[in-house]
This record gives sequence, structure tokens and C-alpha cells, in this order.
Amino acid sequence: MDSSVAMMFDRAFQHHQKGRVVEAEQGYREILAIDADHADSLHLLGMIAFRAGDCETAVQRIRRAIEIHPRASSYHSNLGNVLQQLGQAREAASCYLRALRIKPDLVEAQVNLANVFLAAGDTEHAVEWYQHALKLRPNLPEAQKSLGDAFRVEEKLDLARTAFESAIALKPEYADALNELGGVLRMTGDLDGALARFREAQAIEPEHPRAGFAEAMVLLLQGEFRDGWAVYERRWTCTDHATPMRAYPQPAWRGEKLDGSLLLWPEQGIGDEIMFAGSVSDVVATGNCCILECDARLLPLFARSFPEVEVISDREAGFDPARKIAAQLPTGSLPLFYRSDRAAFAAAASPYLKADPAKRKKYRDRYSDGRRVVGLAWYSNNVKTGANRSIALPAFEPLFAKHDLRWISLQYGEHAALQAEVNDLPVFVDPEADQLSDMDEFAAQVAAMDLVITIDNTTAHLAGALGIAVWLLLPFAPDWRWQASGSDSLWYPTMRIFRQPSRGDWEPVMAEVREALAAL
Repeated sequence: MDSSVAMMFDRAFQHHQKGRVVEAEQGYREILAIDADHADSLHLLGMIAFRAGDCETAVQRIRRAIEIHPRASSYHSNLGNVLQQLGQAREAASCYLRALRIKPDLVEAQVNLANVFLAAGDTEHAVEWYQHALKLRPNLPEAQKSLGDAFRVEEKLDLARTAFESAIALKPEYADALNELGGVLRMTGDLDGALARFREAQAIEPEHPRAGFAEAMVLLLQGEFRDGWAVYERRWTCTDHATPMRAYPQPAWRGEKLDGSLLLWPEQGIGDEIMFAGSVSDVVATGNCCILECDARLLPLFARSFPEVEVISDREAGFDPARKIAAQLPTGSLPLFYRSDRAAFAAAASPYLKADPAKRKKYRDRYSDGRRVVGLAWYSNNVKTGANRSIALPAFEPLFAKHDLRWISLQYGEHAALQAEVNDLPVFVDPEADQLSDMDEFAAQVAAMDLVITIDNTTAHLAGALGIAVWLLLPFAPDWRWQASGSDSLWYPTMRIFRQPSRGDWEPVMAEVREALAAL
């Protein structure tokens, strides 16, 4: 390299290191005006473009630098970073691997490759590369935290806890690691420890995007409703909350009598809509004119069940001046007013949903053969929690030994696939009922049951809201709404809860359910 170009590069690079990006970029461009094949300047101009959000330009410049100097490991590694930002995970992984073939101890590339594997759900390879990186450089809190994430996905909770604790030891103010540690503690049943970690995370980062909502979940799980519902309002700033806040022009309702209508709008899933609808009667008692928006599949069921309310399926209603809406509220905020303690739950109207009586009779007549009719649901396809809640259908076989029961599938899914899954088990899959397309029809089918046995899913909420006897089978670390212990449900008086005594072990649950069936 020409000595003058070398001096120019040193000056530009010093500017870059000290954050003087404009001066650095000008210096690199001056070098390229002299030597268009100056690889380091092309590479670093690419990184400047990357930091500015111009990934396409960054890719072009770094690729050109690699053509000139293909053995520079940092070029390949940084190209991988840009491609990963562009969502091109496979290509990014290839770049990291090329960098590691050139320089096997390049820790940054090892960590980034592990990140690609973790994002793709390949936790085995993610763990392998995080451990490679940490063996070379054990004082990387971010890698320790990511290793903990991978172990948590693999259900290796002790290892996950150790990794998160290591990250915090290296970086005591690491709010994300504290939040993740809290999540693992909740999964192991240490609710007080989880609550403490979530609060520590918020003390460091008051607007943490997940810890506030996580705190609410634990408070509600512990039955601390007054505080729990207040903190639950932080869900709107949480990245784990799938429903976005709606930008309606009306203010949020605060329980007052209105000069105009009150719009109640839905959030989360169908099961949540059903559960939160238990407070609609409390709102009606305030004397306000209510408009209840719901999923279109729930419209006939809700309209029949709440005749005093205008039930709609129009998310634009809040922007319609003709409706004279004075205030609005998501239904998930209603418990803040009406479910502040156990006494308030006990005083709530139940059941509050009404199935179509003619449709119910149709199903009842179809299933009645002198035996008790029992509905069964066993699977959830929820991406985050479905695997933990679901039970393999063969695990129910001990229950089928009781021959005075007629088993009916209440499981959602395509009919032929369900029939194949049931195979020769004594469970009838009704081709005329499809809860995914017609919840009113499904409500009638559920209402025709003498008993429903189900995992934590929409079927559980619907059966409880209809006042049908329902037995709920819960994993060791249950969802917040079911409380941390006990066999009853505050939401649904006709519900009985059966809980896993240890994580992943459904056998004792089935034994308990079998005994309960024998005692019917």
C-alpha cells in the first residue's frame, strides 16, 4: 500500500473509531478515488451504510471488498451481519462459516452463527456454537443470555437458569437477562423469585418491553388481583402481547355513566374474548348503552347471550360518528373494574353464554345412547405454549376403559386428519361440527355434553361460559388465569381443575381423572 494512502486510511479509521462518521466516510471515499480497489475502505464504507440502515448498499460494498481480499474473515462476518438484518438467514450463516474457516477462533462469528441457529429453532447447533464462543471468551454476557434462551427452549431449565445468572453476574444491570431469569423461575414454580426478577428488570429499565406484563401475569397467578389488573394495563407496551392498541378517537372508559354509547372491543384470541365477556353483564348494569365488537364467529352466540347489547363485528365502528360512541375500552380491561377480588368473581353472573337450543337438541339426540356423553379436546397449535399444554391422544386411553361413557371429539382440526389420529380409539369425530368456522354450531355441540374434558384452549372457556361441567387438565406452569393452585376456577364455577404435579408428567393427571370418572 502506498504510504500516503496508508496514512489517509489511518486518519479515516481513527475518525471512525471515535464516532466521527462523516469525516471517516469522507476519508474512505478519498482513498477510493486514488485506489478503487482499496478493500478496507470498501468494507468500512459498507459498515457505515449498514449502521445508517442502507443494507443493500452495505452488501454491495462488502461483497466488492471480499472479491478483492477473499481471506479477510471480518469481511465475511460483517457481510453475515448485514444479510441477517435483511432476513437472509441461510446466506448469513454461510458467511459466518466462511469467516470461521479462515479464522476458527473468531468469537463474534461464532456468536452470530449461534444466533442464526437459535432464530431458526435449531437449538442444538445454537448451544454448540454459544459454548464454543464462551469457551474462548467466557465474559460475554450477551452470549450467556442467548445460551440461556436456547436451553429454555430445550426445556433444560436448570441450565437456562445458570446461563442467565452468569450473564447477570457479568453485567448486573442486564435487564433482559433478569427478565429471562424471571421467566425460567416462573416455569419452575418459583413465583416469588420470578416476581422479584421482573421488578429488578423494571428498576433498571422502567419501560422494559416485557417485564411489566410478565409481572402482571405472576400477580394474577398468585391471586393478587387488585395490583395485578393495574399492572396488566402494561400489556400494550409489551412485545409479547399480540393485540395492538387501537387508535380510536374516544377516551378510555373509566366506569362512568356516559352521554352516548360505550364501545367494548376484543383483544387476544377467541378463548380470551369468551372469558372477558363474563364482565359484559356488569357493564350493562351501569345503565350505559353498550356496543360489543367480537370475532365474526362469535356474533350469533354473543347476540343471543347479551340481548341488551348491540353486538357487531366491525373494527371500524369506533371511527363512525353516527354511532355516537362516547368512550371505548378493550374487554381485557374490564376485570380492572369488576374482578378485583375473589368475592367479585363469586358474585359474577354464570353461566353467561346461551347455545342455540334447537341445535343443542340436534347434537344431544345424535349422541344419546343411554351413556353419559363426554367431550374431549387434547391439542393446541399455539406456537408459544401449545406444546406445553397439549396431550398426546393415546395418553387418554386409561380413561376409555370406562364403558358407560360415550366420547365425542371437541378437538378442532380437519375432519379426515382427526379421524386418522383417533384411529381405533372410541372417540367419535362428528363431521358436521367445525369450531374453526362456526363457533355458534360448536357452542351447541359443547352444550350437548354431560361433561367436557379438555386441555387449556377455547373449548375450556366455551364450556365454562355455557355452564357445562368441564374438567380442565393443566400443565405444571399454568397460564395466569387459572391460578397457581387449587381445583376450582374463579372464572367458571362449573370447572374442575387437574394439575400436573411436575413438569411434563401427565400420567398422574390421567390417574386422577380416571378416579374422578369412576366416582361419577
